[in-house]
Amino acid sequence: TDLTERLDPEETLFVICSKTFATQETMVNAQAAREWVGECLGEDAITHHFAACSTNNEAMTLFGINPDYRFGFWDWVGGRYSLWSAIGLSLALVIGADQFRALLNGGRRMDQHFRTAPIGENMPMLLALIGIWYNNFCGAESQAILPYDNRLDRFPAFLQQLHMESSGKSVRRDGKPVQTATGTIIWGEPGSNAQHSFYQLLHQGTRLIPVDFILPKHSSGSHQTQQELAIANCLAQAEALMEGYEPQENEQYRRHPGNRPSNVILMPGLTPETLGQLIALYEHKVFVETVIWGVNAFDQYGVELGKRLATEVLPAVTGEGTFEDKNSSTRGLLQRILDMP
Repeated sequence: TDLTERLDPEETLFVICSKTFATQETMVNAQAAREWVGECLGEDAITHHFAACSTNNEAMTLFGINPDYRFGFWDWVGGRYSLWSAIGLSLALVIGADQFRALLNGGRRMDQHFRTAPIGENMPMLLALIGIWYNNFCGAESQAILPYDNRLDRFPAFLQQLHMESSGKSVRRDGKPVQTATGTIIWGEPGSNAQHSFYQLLHQGTRLIPVDFILPKHSSGSHQTQQELAIANCLAQAEALMEGYEPQENEQYRRHPGNRPSNVILMPGLTPETLGQLIALYEHKVFVETVIWGVNAFDQYGVELGKRLATEVLPAVTGEGTFEDKNSSTRGLLQRILDMP
């Protein structure tokens, strides 16, 4: 259903989150919202129904954002590290200021732990060193993140961006090519779904895939018995990966080789504070990995190239420009698209 069919324009506030206030897909959506509000309530209403989190005051002025509704932050904050900044406004509006502060407190607790704990007890350091070991010394190309709480169903996708946009680099900070593999491929699903889809590959497949299990003790729902079952399954899966299984000689197809690495990250329960700790844990882990590899965790030139090229291709897609200057592959695809009924 189109959101405009369910929203009351008089009671709707749009929060536009864009560091540059120029990201194409974000601004197309923002412009559509602006047109809807303008059509329903008039242009004078724009200033009352839009807020923005951005570093680009000039663009916000052109859009019509009320100066009192602007939330700025440092221009050096990368998007995937910006949750703690004003970008978190939309989250704070949904969960409330107290819960958002709890999230920030959790992040700060992990910040302090990372800053002060000795290496042997430092969780981000240990996770980073383990990740380096399996990536660079054991040839593992990917890692599975498997939370045993369905409310973390999008957390593996969040970590995909964090890891792969930060570590997907082949040139070091000093401009020289990297000398080793970087950028582990991150993927995963909540435990219950994952057990019935790809755990088979984790246990008996030919690839080495290290695993991070994320396991709360207490349910974030109302049925602790369900979480107890999740705990039993998580611990059993970790044991099976480690110990394997040796069957009778005539049943070798049942053999589990074992010696498959996993970490179990325990927490009392999934709360805003523990979620803040969890996010900061992986942020610092990724930072340590990039320091060891010598790459910059905070740039994203690959992403920027794709955005720039999309801007160049768009006029050809809309018919406002030509595509004769594109390579033969792009020209061929554009022609097929334009020829479609």
